[in-house]
Amino acid sequence: MPLSPDQIAEIEAARATPRQTLRAVSEGMEAHLYKAHEVLDHGFIRVVDYMGDDAAIVQAARVSYGAGTRAARDDAGLIRYLMRHWHSTPFEMCEIKLHVKLPIFVARQWIRHRTANVNEYSARYSIMDREFYIPAPEHLAAQSRVNNQGRGEVLEGGEAARVLEVLKADAARSYDHYEEMLSQEGQKGLARELARMNLPANIYTQWYWKTDLHNLFHFLRLRADAHAQYEIRVYAEAIARVVADWVPAAYGAFEDYRLGGATVSARGLDCLRRMIRGETVTQESSGMSKGEWREFQEMLGAPE
Repeated sequence: MPLSPDQIAEIEAARATPRQTLRAVSEGMEAHLYKAHEVLDHGFIRVVDYMGDDAAIVQAARVSYGAGTRAARDDAGLIRYLMRHWHSTPFEMCEIKLHVKLPIFVARQWIRHRTANVNEYSARYSIMDREFYIPAPEHLAAQSRVNNQGRGEVLEGGEAARVLEVLKADAARSYDHYEEMLSQEGQKGLARELARMNLPANIYTQWYWKTDLHNLFHFLRLRADAHAQYEIRVYAEAIARVVADWVPAAYGAFEDYRLGGATVSARGLDCLRRMIRGETVTQESSGMSKGEWREFQEMLGAPE
C-alpha cells in the first residue's frame, strides 16, 4: 500500500481544514496539495508545500529588466523569452516541497541532483517497512547491446519468470534476516543502524525533497527524457503533470524549448546550413564522431 493509514489520516485532516492566505496561490497546485499520486507498485509523490506561480516569475523578471518590458510583451511571452534565452534566476523564485516514496536504487540516482534540500527517512531510528519494488514483467529487460546504461529486449517466458522469482525470494529472505537480527528471543538484537546494511536496494525509502523551479526543470529535462531509466522517469512524469498545473505558462515554455527542443553544436549547425543549401552531408564530411552523428540523425528524425 503506497500510503500508510497514518499518512492518509494526516492528509485528510490537512485538506479538511483550509486556511485563508494573502500569499500568491496557484489554483492548479491547490488541487494537488497534500494529495498522493501513486508511482510504481508502492511509491508516490505528493506536494507538501509550494511558493509562487507564473506571476512570481514575471514579477522577478520585471524587477531585473524594468517596468518598460510590460508594454513590449505579455506575461506568457516574457516567460518564453526567459526560457528561450536561459535566464534562470526568475524561475528560482518558485519553490516546491515534495514527499516522495521511492525504491532506494531510484533514490541514489535522484540524489545526484544536488541543488535540493533533502531529509530522508532514517533506518537508524525506525524499522523499514516490508515493501519492495518488483518490476512488472514488461519492464524486465536484458542489457542493451548499444547503450551501456540502458535496456534492450524484454525478457520473456521462463527467463522472465525465473528473474521475478529471484527478485521476490531475495527481497523476502533479506527482510526476514533483517527482522531476525533486530530482535531474537533471548538475545538483545542488532542495532537498527547495523541491521539495515543487509537490506536490498529495491526496498522503499521516503524523503522530503524541496527545490526551486529552475532546478526542478533541470531534473525533469534529464529524468523525464525517454532515455532515462523507467523507474525514475515515471516519478519525473508524475511531477511534470503537477508542475504543468502549478505554472502552466512556465511549463509550456519548458516543454517547448527543453523537453521538445534540441541543442545543436557548432558542427551540427554547420551541417544543417549545408543541408539547407542542398548539399549531401555524411558522417565522414560532417566532422562528427560516429556517436555524435548518430545522435544528430536521431534529432533530425532521419531514417537509419
